[in-house]
Amino acid sequence: MAVSGLDELTNLRDLIARQKNLQNILDNLLEGIIAHDVQRRILFFNRAAERITGYPREEVIGRDCHMVFGNPFCGAKCSFCGMPPETLGHSTYTINTNTRTGETRQIEMSVTGMHDEGGNFVGVLAAFRDLTDIISLKLRLGELTSFSGIIGRDKRMLELFEQIKNLAATDYPVHITGDTGTGKELVANAIHNESGRAGGPFVPVNCGALPEGLLESELFGHVKGAFSGAIRDKKGRFELAHGGTIFLDEVSELPRHMQVKLLRVLQEGCFERVGGERTVSVDVRVISATNKDLRKEMERGNFREDLYYRLSVVPVRIPVLRERKTDIPLLVSHFLKLSAKSGKKPSGISDEALSLMLDYPWPGNVRELQNAIHFALVKCRSGRIQPEHLPLEVRKMTCSPAKPGPECRLSAEAVSEALGQTGGNRSRAAKLLGVGRATLYRFLEKNPA
Repeated sequence: MAVSGLDELTNLRDLIARQKNLQNILDNLLEGIIAHDVQRRILFFNRAAERITGYPREEVIGRDCHMVFGNPFCGAKCSFCGMPPETLGHSTYTINTNTRTGETRQIEMSVTGMHDEGGNFVGVLAAFRDLTDIISLKLRLGELTSFSGIIGRDKRMLELFEQIKNLAATDYPVHITGDTGTGKELVANAIHNESGRAGGPFVPVNCGALPEGLLESELFGHVKGAFSGAIRDKKGRFELAHGGTIFLDEVSELPRHMQVKLLRVLQEGCFERVGGERTVSVDVRVISATNKDLRKEMERGNFREDLYYRLSVVPVRIPVLRERKTDIPLLVSHFLKLSAKSGKKPSGISDEALSLMLDYPWPGNVRELQNAIHFALVKCRSGRIQPEHLPLEVRKMTCSPAKPGPECRLSAEAVSEALGQTGGNRSRAAKLLGVGRATLYRFLEKNPA
């Protein structure tokens, strides 16, 4: 018995030693580690998790994850907001979360379900790292080429990325302005995806495309029998967006009576369905957009002043493509990569064709650029895209009737901006513009500053 008892004591000491070693290993990781069971009780919380969140270990161990942080740590992407799932695979996503001191941090999460030896789902292991400082540094250095699905590295786009990042930490209404084809819905989606509502619904509505007679029903829903054809209750877009974001594109096209109803939703967060008496409450972030000047529409009496100030709490302007021409080579490369995924595999684009594209004003913005690439891919079945493969309106952008070299079609504005971004480094500027160094040198010789 004495020997057996000694063996058990030795085994227990070995187990404790192994656990302490594991604890030390996990505590020295740069990534935060949280583990909780199916009841959301936190079982493990390493030092990096303490540093990133600001919560000390002794305050969180054994407590409900949602109770500790005041809301789901994973935001709308949490799988444990209702009944615990039967199982959980592996997923990776980015969230914005608040630290104990209220500071917003951008976190990359890697979540994996834990199972026992019998295959039963017993909890969750989450590893996460803080990307906030990395993204901010890349923005300051101009090293980002995309952000939340938006392509660009021009200084105007970097400023837009910074604005999106800041807006993600708030829940204020946002109004986006920009010409047709600049990507207003893409920016709205980015604001949603970078916010705490990511994982919740993103519901876009084109206010100008809906018939006026159906607009109220589409936005707020209706009850059965409210009008001819209403054969059942139907939720509107605001209800479908509950817990997420609704994007009202072409909001300037809303008729006056609908502007009143929208104002009430923004003020009180509630409405009634068409034909209904019950008040419906929703938790929705509103992002609106238009290619018109809402202030001028307000001055003309077409748009309510009180609604204008409710919607435009934070205005965001998207630059047109002609203001950021140094992004054109990057966008062309992006669209060519997308086409390769669909089976079309051009070997690239010639300097001459790209120079023509740099000189074209792109009134249709990024959407027109994408259409031009699709057009060229149809005409260029193999090899590199040449000037003759581009749409006629782009091919007309030449600087002399004789066959000009690609340097003749470079824009002075684009070259100046590229040199500014690269600190005067001509080799890097040529790469940024998507042309050869010799092409840029010839252009500069003919067009001295």
